Amino acid sequence: MGKFTVTHEINCDEETFWKIFFDKAFNEKLYRDRLSFPRFDILEQTETDTRMSRKVAGQPKMDVPAPVAKLLGSGFSYTEEGSFDKATKVWRWKLIPSTMADKVRNEGTMRIEPVGDKKVRRIAEITIEAKVFGIGGLIESSTEKQLRDGWGDSAVFMNDWIKTHT
Repeated sequence: MGKFTVTHEINCDEETFWKIFFDKAFNEKLYRDRLSFPRFDILEQTETDTRMSRKVAGQPKMDVPAPVAKLLGSGFSYTEEGSFDKATKVWRWKLIPSTMADKVRNEGTMRIEPVGDKKVRRIAEITIEAKVFGIGGLIESSTEKQLRDGWGDSAVFMNDWIKTHT
C-alpha cells in the first residue's frame, strides 16, 4: 500500500479556492483540456448546510507500463465520490475503478491552509492499494506517478485560471 502527500501553493484566498474547486466550468476545462481526459462528467453535485458532495465519472489519459495498461484495459475509467465537510473544511474522496474495484483502492483527503495574503497551501493525502499478485506494486507506483503529475498540473492550471477568471 502506498501513502503519499502532495502539496502546492495556490494564489487565492480560502473562499476563492473552494468556489473554483466546485466550479463546473473550471473542472471540465481542467480534466478535458489540461489533463487530457477523453471523458469527464460531473454526474451530480449537491449542497447542504454542512456538506458539499460531488460524484464524477472520468476516463483518464493512461500513461502506465504495458502490463498495467493490459490489466486495466483500454477503456479504463472511474467514478469518484467525494464530500466536503464545511465545518472541518476537508474534502474526502474515493475512486471506484471500472476494472478490479475489489482489488484496487484509491482514496484520500484534501485541505488547505493560508500561507499569506491571497495564498493557500493545498495538501492532499492519498492512499493507493493494489492487491494484485505479481504487479500490485507496479500498479501502485505507476498510479502514484500519474497522480503526482496530475495534481501538479492542476495546481498550475488553477493558478492560471485565477489570473484570468477572478
